[in-house]
Amino acid sequence: MNGNAELLNFVYQNSQMGVATLNQLIEIVEDGEFKNHLKSQYKEYQEIHKAAEAMLNEKGFDEKGIGTLEKIRTYLMISFETLTDKSPSHIAEMLMIGSTMGVINAVRNIRSYQNAEEHILKLMERLLRFEENNVQELKAYL
Repeated sequence: MNGNAELLNFVYQNSQMGVATLNQLIEIVEDGEFKNHLKSQYKEYQEIHKAAEAMLNEKGFDEKGIGTLEKIRTYLMISFETLTDKSPSHIAEMLMIGSTMGVINAVRNIRSYQNAEEHILKLMERLLRFEENNVQELKAYL
């Protein structure tokens, strides 16, 4: 697989995880303001995911989505983590950890794939800025 496909698939998988996670959490969260915040994040993950999918298809690359086992593991982890604590503070903390991991992986991928096509790097950088912004915005809910 070439660097463009690998970088696009990272964006695709990261945004897919964001969509799936937030979709599950939106159903769990009871606080209206926090739920609206999560819906806003969900929308941006969806937009990035669709953009990555379109670029992958345009280039003729296969989409390498998140595997079934990883989806199940994440679903169960979220269910377990929110079983006794559904507070915005606890869920914000969980999301901040996920977004911080996203930031680390995004920076590594940008450095590893510096020679990728410019529009692919721009999408990766959009995801990076979004993840960084998520961490900052979620601090208000701690």
